[in-house]
Amino acid sequence: MRRKKLVSQWVKMGRQSLKWTAELEFLRRRVRRLFNKCRLDKNPHSWDLYREAQRNYRKEVRKASKNAWRAFCSTTDDLPRSARLHRALSRDPKTKLGSLVAPTGRQTQSEGETVELLLTTHFPNSGVIQALAAPVAALLARRSDWRLATRVVTFRGVEWAIDSFTPYKSPEVDGIFPALLQQAWEVVIPYLVYIFHACLETGYVPAIWRQVKVVFIPKPGRSTYSGPRDYRPISLTSFLIKTIERLVDRYLRDEALAIVPMHPNQHAYQAGKSVETALHQLVVWAEKVLDQQEIALGAFLDIEGAFNYTCYDTMCDALFRHGSEYTIMRWIKATLEGRVAVATLNEISLRFTISRGCPQEGVLSPLLGCLVVNDLLTRLSGGGILSRDMQMT
Repeated sequence: MRRKKLVSQWVKMGRQSLKWTAELEFLRRRVRRLFNKCRLDKNPHSWDLYREAQRNYRKEVRKASKNAWRAFCSTTDDLPRSARLHRALSRDPKTKLGSLVAPTGRQTQSEGETVELLLTTHFPNSGVIQALAAPVAALLARRSDWRLATRVVTFRGVEWAIDSFTPYKSPEVDGIFPALLQQAWEVVIPYLVYIFHACLETGYVPAIWRQVKVVFIPKPGRSTYSGPRDYRPISLTSFLIKTIERLVDRYLRDEALAIVPMHPNQHAYQAGKSVETALHQLVVWAEKVLDQQEIALGAFLDIEGAFNYTCYDTMCDALFRHGSEYTIMRWIKATLEGRVAVATLNEISLRFTISRGCPQEGVLSPLLGCLVVNDLLTRLSGGGILSRDMQMT
């Protein structure tokens, strides 16, 4: 059923590129007229005419849906949309999160044990708690903090950040849809500007913004889903903190990274670069070596849990090396420290603290991950090694 729902969503997206034809509209109205006539005269022959018209109408709708789906697939030629389509169609609708097998070989006996096993596997050093963590103490703002906050957070910037979200994306812990902010932007944005200024100046993050809803989704292409590593944790945070994170991300890319840029071999999450550009450079380099009749050694490194295992101080050190201001580093560290994640399986819900890493699907997470890996690329390149960072998600 899940696969049928996913396919129907893609079919609806395909229909949007085609107009509702006059013939389908005529058939739909004809079916409606015949139905109203049958209710009035109660003639068996009228019901036969109605059923025949209804079958003809449904046949034409299915035909138009197939044509729309075929046209949509033929126009999907870029890599991101094709990857999304492949993931949607390759998911197993029968996969359900239930009992899992721990690395020790012991099988979980309850939903609570399953959730706890997933948390301890993907979030090391995490601990289950009963209440929210204590709010992070706000620091006094200096004049330099105030000036930087006014540069990062502006009315137009907040409006741009809110408009960049998909309107009806799933709400997070606070239940706020992006559409709510987009429809009431004239009323909401002035207050958000003041709130974002105060948060960035003092390095304070409200407790509700530090709550994270964790959803475990099955990884595609697995033969079995019996272990915790067969699932990927997705951290869903409030769209309010995502808004200010988007502003900070744009500021870092336009200001700090413009002065101290990342290594040119960094292809992950960079404008104009992708896995394709990294592979193209790698193939060109390998062909050059083969043409010169030399030997080339290649190694592919997959860092397990790169987003979940990175320490906070390591991220701050990477920001400092690229010229980030102390105000920005202090606020980013405040967003990461003291996070409280909530994971739910059926009726069982656990709340736990996170002591390291950055949230997957977070706005700043790709940039922070690239900054940490960038130091490794610099060291390898300095040693005469051709290295490429081409993270694939």
